[in-house]
Amino acid sequence: MIDLRLLREDPDRVRASQRARGEDVALVDALLSADERRRSSGVRFDELRAEQKQLGKLIPKATAEEKAELLARAEQLKADVKAADAERDAADAETQELLLKLGNLVHPDVPVGGEEDFVTLETHGTIRDFGAEGFEPKDHLELGQLLGAIDVERGAKVSGSRFYFLTGVGALLELALVNAAIAQATAAGFTPMLTPALVRPQSMAGTGFLGQAAQDVYHLDKDDLYLVGTSEVPLAAYHMDEIIDADRLPLRYAGFSPCFRREAGSHGKDTRGIFRVHQFDKVEMFSYVAPEDSQAEHQRLLEWEKQWLTSLGLPFRVIDVASGDLGSSAARKFDCEAWIPTQGKYRELTSTSDCTEFQSRRLSIRVRDGKQVKPLATLNGTLCAVPRTIVAILENHQQADGSVRVPEVLRPYLGGREVLEPVAK
Repeated sequence: MIDLRLLREDPDRVRASQRARGEDVALVDALLSADERRRSSGVRFDELRAEQKQLGKLIPKATAEEKAELLARAEQLKADVKAADAERDAADAETQELLLKLGNLVHPDVPVGGEEDFVTLETHGTIRDFGAEGFEPKDHLELGQLLGAIDVERGAKVSGSRFYFLTGVGALLELALVNAAIAQATAAGFTPMLTPALVRPQSMAGTGFLGQAAQDVYHLDKDDLYLVGTSEVPLAAYHMDEIIDADRLPLRYAGFSPCFRREAGSHGKDTRGIFRVHQFDKVEMFSYVAPEDSQAEHQRLLEWEKQWLTSLGLPFRVIDVASGDLGSSAARKFDCEAWIPTQGKYRELTSTSDCTEFQSRRLSIRVRDGKQVKPLATLNGTLCAVPRTIVAILENHQQADGSVRVPEVLRPYLGGREVLEPVAK
């Protein structure tokens, strides 16, 4: 959530942010009104309580005639205090409810607009000319079936659409990717973490995934637990309700977990293969830093993502995501999109978001710097979303006979194997 003091001091900035996101600007005025009621009812409650305490001191000293009048006033005050307390609680609850609906403040450099209004910042690698090489590229599913690596038919039989099995070298390729990604993250100073896949409502809400993204979240009603769509959620909630000493920052974690997404708004999109699925594994980077260091940390996370994709030999571009496509928690987000030959376009492989103090305020995570205690900043960045990375590797490193070259960084985790060969039928 944002700082209420900032809202009161500069409501136009918050209105502009809501407008850039394509969100309800009227929410700002509703929140200002609720906050004013919260504060005025709090003052009213404090005044009545002070009078009540003062009256309590006067009654024992009063004469019989005065006491009757004071006791009558005490009864009235008791009722007034109770009413003021209820009014204060109601106004506070309304303020918190509205505050949780408000997205993070958009960074001023973010391009304004919807999904297609991003700005391309960099392009890396060379797109292969398969025509010049004399063959038509196969898509990842056809390659995966030739290699005995992907089985979507049995995935659908067992679990339904958008589920799959990784088999043989497909399973080995996932394990190689995860191990290589964790190795890079560990070398960069991240603490490896295996995180829970089920979290409580306060963890999911605290990271901002029960707002715009709620339709994509799986909820277990019987247990009141949520399946995470990313290990960002348990990593953000890891230090919930804690105060961290400033000399411990930055804290950097690399979480590996299964991820679950309904993909509720993607009917008819990417239905072939394993590009958009309901369950996948991912290695996620997560940082806790001082607020003034968040923009620099954001660039560092992006550099680690670029290092990873470069090591895999993938052509990709970096985009500055537009304001309407940020998600509620991010003030700014960069995506790395890899070239997918059979689609003839770049598709998102990694994403890194600067969430500034938004999540830490919701999760009550603070930093102690001397005598000052204040919210800190949180950031996240995908290092390896496994299925999409497999898609990009198979399609970009395929050869005419259906075999696939193994990126050098993965070979130590595949027994030194340089090429994935088609299996005999």
